[in-house]
Amino acid sequence: MAYLSVDPGVPVFGSKGASVHVQEIVRSWRNRGAEVTIYCTRSGTDVPPDLADVPVVVHPIKAATGGNRERAQVRAAESLAAQVIRDGADAVYERYSLFSDALQRVTEALRIPGFLEVNAPLIDEQRKYREIHDEEAALDCLRGQVRAASTVACVSAPVRDWVLDRTGPGARHVIVTPNGVNGHRIRPSPETAGRPVVVFVGTLKPWHGVRTLLEAQAAASRVWALKIVGDGPEGPALRALAADLELDVEFTGAVPPDDIPAALAGCAIGVAPYPALDDDAEHYFSPLKIYEYCAAGLPVVASRVGQVPGIIEHGVTGLLVDPSNAGRLAGAIDSLVAAPGTRAAMSAAARRVVLERHSWDSVLARITEGAAL
Repeated sequence: MAYLSVDPGVPVFGSKGASVHVQEIVRSWRNRGAEVTIYCTRSGTDVPPDLADVPVVVHPIKAATGGNRERAQVRAAESLAAQVIRDGADAVYERYSLFSDALQRVTEALRIPGFLEVNAPLIDEQRKYREIHDEEAALDCLRGQVRAASTVACVSAPVRDWVLDRTGPGARHVIVTPNGVNGHRIRPSPETAGRPVVVFVGTLKPWHGVRTLLEAQAAASRVWALKIVGDGPEGPALRALAADLELDVEFTGAVPPDDIPAALAGCAIGVAPYPALDDDAEHYFSPLKIYEYCAAGLPVVASRVGQVPGIIEHGVTGLLVDPSNAGRLAGAIDSLVAAPGTRAAMSAAARRVVLERHSWDSVLARITEGAAL
């Protein structure tokens, strides 16, 4: 099986959520007996021991900007697809990347099943947060990839709608498959004695709502420690805010996926304080951190946005609150801090739910269902 990732922003063996997604899908292919080779533009250095034997073919993209960067991505996709064709494969799985038509090239040349995984409306993201020079070329690649794929697996309903709106009747089997979790890798552990530790895991960017979480701790009526696992562009400002508010916060910085179980160990509550956005369709993500909190047996306090209410049952596996409301967030966390028995019951329920419904193996089974493999 050939796994393709042409996006230079996603190191296969990195600490990003996208890196976790790549590694877990590769593990699931191997769990079902496939021999996997990864073809990518950026390998990363945090190689988990159980994936150290996976062959990796890298076509790096040199630093460039604007149209030169886009053309470099086109050449990388062409080169990696040519290598897959030379190597041969029985199936190809690609994580959707801007300006890649690799899956289309491979499936047409080898006549094998192709699975396209779409995690975000990348063209819209590129236009909004960075810049895109040849949007029509990016759309052409998307349309070709979708036409060629046996299955297009979208991480959420808004992402599925985005794909269908841009590809029209050529799209064949387009389905929604949210993220999953590896319950063998992440397991529950006893809470650390003393003040309950509230944990956040994720990249420190505005759309993760960490500023609201800090404001919630400042407004809290109970005493709890806060642990921030991750880093990102907002890191310096958030550290400064925590210092200004004289909060008890541990900033761990970014950690590789293999260290996430240790980072969650001893914590009492996981938090996903996503902020309110102008359009609810912008909550198109599938919150990997929430699945990981649940696998670790942590009750979850999260914003009532996007897919979150479909994962967390209010009062059973956690508490849902209005987004961007530090007072409500503080109140929910305080209520769980004051109720260890409730935390224990929610811990068991959260772990049970994700193991029953959200394993990575079940995610891959839904993507490949009906395919001739």
